[in-house]
Amino acid sequence: MTTTAPRTDAPALRERIVRAAVVLATDEGWARVTMARLADEVGVSRQTVYNEIGSKSGLAEAMILHELDRFLRVVNDAFDAHPDHLVTALRAAVEAVLELSQDNSLLHAVVSATHGADTELLPLLTTHSESLLTAAKGVIGDRLEPYRLTIEPGHLDAAIDMVVRVVLSHVMQPTASPADTAADIAWIATRVLGE
Repeated sequence: MTTTAPRTDAPALRERIVRAAVVLATDEGWARVTMARLADEVGVSRQTVYNEIGSKSGLAEAMILHELDRFLRVVNDAFDAHPDHLVTALRAAVEAVLELSQDNSLLHAVVSATHGADTELLPLLTTHSESLLTAAKGVIGDRLEPYRLTIEPGHLDAAIDMVVRVVLSHVMQPTASPADTAADIAWIATRVLGE
């Protein structure tokens, strides 16, 4: 009986395609991103791109999820670094997210779209905004479980929603340094959470 080795190149190829799409979208606009262009950029056939990604809508979702994963990774790292102190974990998570957002080319392109530049990029954020919020709130909710919070569950959901939306607002339109904004948001969160 012959066994086939597991396919190890699929995640790497998908990652390369998504990264190439991010570069094309930020450099030339979402309208210029095609499966043929991606195939050329990555060095594979157009059919391979379709097999890995699916439709252009699927590509948009993959790009958003790729970027979301990067942001949620720094949130998890911040909570892992401060398992015994919620305020410090929240502050570190917010600061890390805001610092990462400063250098995020796709995010800057989408924000530019909201200010009249390439409007083709705007649907990347608006179409997937609900799933982004759900994923971010889910991670924060999971990370808060080990802390001894006295707030009732319904109010905790509202507090998490508030924190996530305020952070996203500052990601999209920063008004101060990441450290100062993180301190302000941590202060608000601790009062709301009763920590």
